[in-house]
Amino acid sequence: MSTIQSLLDSRGPREVQTIGPEEMVFAAVTRMVEHNIGAMIVVEDNTIKGIMTERDYLRFVTVQGKTARDTAVSELMTSRVIYITPEITVEEAMAIMTEQRIRHLPVMTEGRLVGVVSIGDLVKEISKNQEAKINFLQEYISDPYPGPAKSGKA
Repeated sequence: MSTIQSLLDSRGPREVQTIGPEEMVFAAVTRMVEHNIGAMIVVEDNTIKGIMTERDYLRFVTVQGKTARDTAVSELMTSRVIYITPEITVEEAMAIMTEQRIRHLPVMTEGRLVGVVSIGDLVKEISKNQEAKINFLQEYISDPYPGPAKSGKA
């Protein structure tokens, strides 16, 4: 089973995008578009204060009728942040996302933000693992006794 750490390692070094709670929603949305991401971690004084997602923004625009240029991130972020550690498996992370109905999980190590994984990252990793299993089984079926060729003589 793959761990979150192996998933993060396979993506290579990435800067986690964060934003301050008093910055404007417009700045957060602009950065999300620039970096092709669906969530920003809201940080103040090196402490996670919340998470702002595409869904938060859509709800904000639809329900509140305020403007993104005049509204602080703190007014629409989700304050209750569920996070994971790098040691858990991809399958465990998927279960958390499914149960909590969320699409992004910050990854924390010793109180430090080290990454963010999305449901898309997890689906891709699970699919990759399933493909490897299928390939192994196909090879096994076509040659169940790998090793030196037998001569057929007794």
